[in-house]
Amino acid sequence: MTDPVRPWNFSAGPAVLAPEVLAQAQRELLDWRGTGASVMEVSHRGRDFMDMAEEAEQDLRTLMGIPDRYAVLFLQGGATQHFAQLAMNLAAPGDSADYVVTGHWSQKAVREAEPYVRTRVAASTEADGFRRVPSVIDVDPGAAYLHYTPNETIHGTEFHRIPESGDVPLVADMSSDILSRPLDVSRFGMIYAGAQKNIGPSGLVLLIIREDLLQRTGRPMADIFRYARHVERDSMLNTPNTWGWYLAGLTFKWIAAQGGLDVIGERNRAKAEALYAAIDGSGGFYRNDIDPDSRSRMNVPFRLHDEALNTLFLEESSQAGLLALKGHRALGGMRASIYNAMPMAGVKALIQFMRDFAQRHG
Repeated sequence: MTDPVRPWNFSAGPAVLAPEVLAQAQRELLDWRGTGASVMEVSHRGRDFMDMAEEAEQDLRTLMGIPDRYAVLFLQGGATQHFAQLAMNLAAPGDSADYVVTGHWSQKAVREAEPYVRTRVAASTEADGFRRVPSVIDVDPGAAYLHYTPNETIHGTEFHRIPESGDVPLVADMSSDILSRPLDVSRFGMIYAGAQKNIGPSGLVLLIIREDLLQRTGRPMADIFRYARHVERDSMLNTPNTWGWYLAGLTFKWIAAQGGLDVIGERNRAKAEALYAAIDGSGGFYRNDIDPDSRSRMNVPFRLHDEALNTLFLEESSQAGLLALKGHRALGGMRASIYNAMPMAGVKALIQFMRDFAQRHG
């Protein structure tokens, strides 16, 4: 899983992909499955592509234990589009929906939904600077759904439990933590995720939805926005992102080959614990301001004790083969994204650099 030639990529997304997945895609780029063409050049209606698409969906269902009563969609675009589209599909005109606000992306989810549903904040940690996830969520039993963002990539917070929502369908934007550990899909009404963290390249959205929710709204809308029509056409209502779907399928097989989500989850726990331990044990040279019970396993923001060292830290880390450690522009500082395809070796390389840098500049 390690590759001494390539640098370690800590980008928040688009993010690192498994070298084995990239290598297979490279081998098959000019001749996929003996077709004499790449997967991007064959018809998505042809048998070869349709077989691959069906196989990818089945592999995902097996990995996640997705019940039969859930539909799986491979759609174009990004998760941000579905901030609005899910409200169009899950709420009738005049309905209200509950939102948990824990950072930038959940805030944006509320804003994008507002033209289509009456939004209500059921819990927010904004007053605490988004340094934790809420312990109490005030769910309206009449809400069309309860929406939350399990992992906030910018602020670096993560729910380590699934919120209780009663009979209200639970909707989750899992763009940055899907496939990072085992998950009880049956607890959710809908899960959606941009692909560019743990699934594959950007431009693809994975959506898992309980089938009884597909006919909830009588809202007029074009077919292209209606989830039920995409389900009827097996995610091929329009030409899909064939490259993204193909790479997602390779990634599912890679995860299975690692031992499945139990193994992946344990790896991610160990990586995050090692990096947080290095930050906490730095004698104050580095710090992470998130409540330890709410720390993300996927995105680890940290700050240097002297902000004047930031530029030097980024220059030297890049020279050491540690890429994309600059924090989001909204918060500054540093951020290491350690998704599934980042091995422990990469995390250890970062920890060693951080220790050396602190020793030289502390």
